[in-house]
Amino acid sequence: MKKEELKKLIDTAAGRIPADLVIKNCKVVNVFSGKIVEGDIAVSGGQIAGIGNYEGKEVVDAKGRYAAPGFIDSHIHIESSYVSPEEIGRLLVPHGGTTIIADPHEIVNVCGITGLDYMMEAAKGTALDIQYVLPSCVPATPFEHAGAVIGAPEMEEPIKRDGILGLGEFMNFPGVIGADDSVLDKLMVAKEEGKIIDGHGPGIVGNDLNAYAAARILADHECSTVEEMEDRLERGMYILLRQGSACHNLRPLLKGVTSENSRRCLLCSDDRQPKTILHEGHLDNHLRICVEEGLDAVTAIRMATLNAAECFGLKDRGAIAPGYRADIVLLDDLKDFHVDKVWINGEFVAEDGKYLPEIQVHDISSVKGSVIVKDFSKEKFKMNLKSNKVNVIQILPGGVVTGKATAEITLDENGEFVRNPEEDIVKVAVVERHQGTGNVACGFLKGYGIKSGAVALSIAHDSHNIIVVGVNDEEMEFAVQSLIAQEGGIVLVKEGQVIESMPMPIGGLMSDRSGEWVDQKLTDIHEKAYEELGICGDVEPVMTLCFMSLAVIPEVKLTDMGLFDVTTFSFIPVEANE
Repeated sequence: MKKEELKKLIDTAAGRIPADLVIKNCKVVNVFSGKIVEGDIAVSGGQIAGIGNYEGKEVVDAKGRYAAPGFIDSHIHIESSYVSPEEIGRLLVPHGGTTIIADPHEIVNVCGITGLDYMMEAAKGTALDIQYVLPSCVPATPFEHAGAVIGAPEMEEPIKRDGILGLGEFMNFPGVIGADDSVLDKLMVAKEEGKIIDGHGPGIVGNDLNAYAAARILADHECSTVEEMEDRLERGMYILLRQGSACHNLRPLLKGVTSENSRRCLLCSDDRQPKTILHEGHLDNHLRICVEEGLDAVTAIRMATLNAAECFGLKDRGAIAPGYRADIVLLDDLKDFHVDKVWINGEFVAEDGKYLPEIQVHDISSVKGSVIVKDFSKEKFKMNLKSNKVNVIQILPGGVVTGKATAEITLDENGEFVRNPEEDIVKVAVVERHQGTGNVACGFLKGYGIKSGAVALSIAHDSHNIIVVGVNDEEMEFAVQSLIAQEGGIVLVKEGQVIESMPMPIGGLMSDRSGEWVDQKLTDIHEKAYEELGICGDVEPVMTLCFMSLAVIPEVKLTDMGLFDVTTFSFIPVEANE
């Protein structure tokens, strides 16, 4: 801030000069006191000058609406929305989102630091303030091939950048707990710059949790029970209560939020598709759920604003108070949380569901052409099994955690899987798509329900190799070849024909089209998945499959290198031990 700007702010606050903007007749939500105060909000430049009785060059009548600080999503992956940074801004801002803490580890796993560069440049094209963390685990584990390897030396330049708050979710929690030397090097990159380290520690307990927290891991968004939440809160960690498109942990965890611990609780989306945003909202939806579950509305708003700002060191925002950023949301009430108007940094950016600024779209050429597959054919799907008793990935409802099951399958004379239409077990494969290794790993999936055709994706967390599931090798091969031809995305095939698809040219992860277009495509994909392929109605056909390769979420997953038991952090054979 320049001296003349500071003088203007002080003069405005004192009432000596008119404000640039006055929002009159507000019920101001004070997240410091917990009170709701009636008054006018005076804005000078991009900052709040004061709350009281003010006159301004521009006056907006709030008509008694509630004024809350702009909402801060404390952990989100833009790539998982399937749209660009510019487009996610257009979608989220009308729902009161003014800042997001974005971890771009999906595109960095595919494109390396070039992916981070693209995301940071594209973020300049939206009014939404996108604050990034530097992906800490690329690849997420050493048990899969990603498009890049980012070690401590590669982190030293980007960690210093403005707009990089610290290290993103540290998914290699066994490496932290075991004080692995290369992991310590990464942690020190952040510590030496005085920057934060975000967490990801599902299922850690006891001394292992002490070891993880001792590294000063800031927060965790992977709690699924109140007990896990309390364990982390007691060790000084923040808890990010998650409500995404796939993971719905908010309602269960709200039962553990108390007046004593609420200041260490934040709200986040993690992964949120346009369908969810357009039909349910963003943090306005989280706030509705909080109030439905009996949480005080001001406490809920504090979790979406001040708590997040303090957690991530964003000292200039999170409250409506003198000297803070003018990130302001006008709400009709504190029950449904319908957003009427939004200001970001003093700029009027949304009204009644409409995003107002012009969108500046960044060139995507640096992150195109990311689907590189060599030496592929359906022969790669052959398994040559000796035993018909196999380990199976069991889809569990309501999240991304999978079960480890065993099953007896039918084999032909060559030891190849013969699908039984009466049994909900199908072949699943992961095809390496970054380095041309030719790797293809196969396993079995139970609970997906597919009865015809195949589904292939280039969005398979976290390394985003191609994942394909189908009723036979021919359909799976055609799905993969069709996906390669469209430079990634989603493909549904049946009887040798593409019945629906969504190209994603940005790293094979994101569309360059609008959120509404993506929403309609996903609607069509879901409809065809259920009606023509017979996928189970209680399974989200895309997001569920995306997580079947995520080798940091229990219990068993499939990477391009084989079947992986997350509980032991080791590969296991497809054939079950007797």
